[in-house]
Amino acid sequence: MRSTTGWLAHGSTELRKTSIPRRDLRRDDLAVRVDHCGVCHTDLHALRSHHGDGPLVPGHEFTGVVTETGPDVTGFRVGDPVAVGNIVDSCGTCVACASGQENFCREFPTLTYGGTDRHDGTPTLGAFSREYVVRDRFAYPLPEGLDPAAAAPLMCAGITVWEPLRALGVGPGSRVAVSGLGGLGHLAVKFAVALGAEVSVVSRSADRAADAARLGAHDLVDSTDPDAMAAARDRFDVLIDTIPVAHDVGPYLGLVAVDGTLSHLGYLGSITVDAMDLLVGRKKLSSAGSGGRPATAAMLDFCAAHGVTADVEVLPSARVADALDRLGRNDVRYRFVLDLSDLD
Repeated sequence: MRSTTGWLAHGSTELRKTSIPRRDLRRDDLAVRVDHCGVCHTDLHALRSHHGDGPLVPGHEFTGVVTETGPDVTGFRVGDPVAVGNIVDSCGTCVACASGQENFCREFPTLTYGGTDRHDGTPTLGAFSREYVVRDRFAYPLPEGLDPAAAAPLMCAGITVWEPLRALGVGPGSRVAVSGLGGLGHLAVKFAVALGAEVSVVSRSADRAADAARLGAHDLVDSTDPDAMAAARDRFDVLIDTIPVAHDVGPYLGLVAVDGTLSHLGYLGSITVDAMDLLVGRKKLSSAGSGGRPATAAMLDFCAAHGVTADVEVLPSARVADALDRLGRNDVRYRFVLDLSDLD
């Protein structure tokens, strides 16, 4: 075993800097020096629900540099900049994995933290740490020109919205709405605009209109204004719902056009849907989580070609508690990223 320094959860309210274990490199492993790691709502939820039932180190969207490779690795060399997301392994043999949709692995993908290693059964510990050891298939070359800090959130927030946008065929002529203008939502807007769609933001905060316009949105629909919602009824081919808390999806389905789709991404708990909201117009409700290896690689190439990265606020990792507290209060535009260099 090897070790590194990271931020380990103590209860549901505190992270402490301590030594954490990493496995010795297997034949197809990379050791990555973690330089930047995004802070996701999932991290906040994991901490709030953690009660000492096993070790927890959050962090699952990160960039860094390869420092060592296993003997069978051919696609990476020491010194290569890389990006890693929230999936670090899968069975590799099921129908989903064989089609490049490791995110839908029938045995469930191995998550960057909170998962179980497929070989030795140990819990995976995340990237709020200075080093991560990962199977080479689940690391991606970081394209030249992408800022490593601003690229880190692409590996969770970015791929989560990229996957449905591409699966639903968004492109020139598409009418896309994004509900919720946060970590996922602002990237959904940027992607949809870059894909050539006409994009609107749906928000209960009308004062976000200027920010929506800066991101490239055509307009903002105030979800608290009944007249505005009525005027937008049946308007959108695709609605990307990134709202991270429980909410009624009915009003948002009302904005979806005939044969259109609402992709529900932000809230992972139970939802209730009135069948009539789907029946009127053959509307579809879908969801997705992360993306497979081909889609993730394609997303990074697209981002490099179109200059798409997250809007980030970078903090030293010693201020992780501040980042989590402010994230809980929605006080960020639009993604916190931790600089892990202070763990040296």
